[in-house]
Amino acid sequence: MKTIRTLFLAAAMLVLTASAAMAGAQDFLLVNRTGYDIYVVNVSPSETEKWEEDVLGSQILANGEALEVRFPKRNERFWDIQVKFKDGSGLYWMRLDLLNTKQITLNNDGTATLK
Repeated sequence: MKTIRTLFLAAAMLVLTASAAMAGAQDFLLVNRTGYDIYVVNVSPSETEKWEEDVLGSQILANGEALEVRFPKRNERFWDIQVKFKDGSGLYWMRLDLLNTKQITLNNDGTATLK
């Protein structure tokens, strides 16, 4: 019985370690406090000229809700974020240091608070 429990714990630790190894250092929590539901969120390295795909997919990030944004391992420090609302309007935040940020709150005055 003790051997089975030890094997189970070892397997659980392996899964947790593998998950952490796949996480990017730029992972962060995105909090929507814009006052509006967000329909599109693009996060792209600042050096690129194209937006990467929408991290929401078919979901909507309602006002007051949060979303974990996860990256595969990448080396880029500075990232740009674009959000779009139902009417097609949007806001941008440029050159955010995601290596030193764990939470980004998008505020209703168009600013972003980084923690």
